[in-house]
Amino acid sequence: MRTFLLSAALLITTAVSAVAQQQPPGVSEILSGLSSQPSTHTAFTLDRDMLDTFLGEGTLPPAALTGITFERYTFHQSAFYIPENLQALVEAYHAAGWSHLVDQGVSPGQNAQPDKPITDLWMHHDGANIDHVTVLIRARSQMNLIEVSGMLRPLDLVHLSGHFGIPKVDQNAVMVPAPK
Repeated sequence: MRTFLLSAALLITTAVSAVAQQQPPGVSEILSGLSSQPSTHTAFTLDRDMLDTFLGEGTLPPAALTGITFERYTFHQSAFYIPENLQALVEAYHAAGWSHLVDQGVSPGQNAQPDKPITDLWMHHDGANIDHVTVLIRARSQMNLIEVSGMLRPLDLVHLSGHFGIPKVDQNAVMVPAPK
């Protein structure tokens, strides 16, 4: 039992450390206060070794995925996403040099109290490649955050869609750069 507890503590520490390396400063704190409702929070990270084990060693190109983090916030009642905290989240990513894409045509009211899931996508570039992607999906009763790290080409994002909890690319969806 003691070995299990030590292993669990090590896994949680690794997951928290990996999340902290991917996110811009302050994002974790902002996410925990994004909604007016208390939530239960679950998170886990698959590092490169775990991905190789899960997918089969040699499946991933050497420069591809290095880690994927999943976070889920579950609300006991319908969430109200605090506009000032949403803006603080956008500003934290912007200050760290990330590009932001949002669902087109979402009103401020829907942004605060979504009647359907709303997706935000942030990308951090390293030259022509993307080295980090964050997908935030906000809905009434839950919020999901998926963070992908590694050297990715834009086409790799299309191949990742529909896997690992990343939403499938919807041909009818229109994602636009967020307003400045």
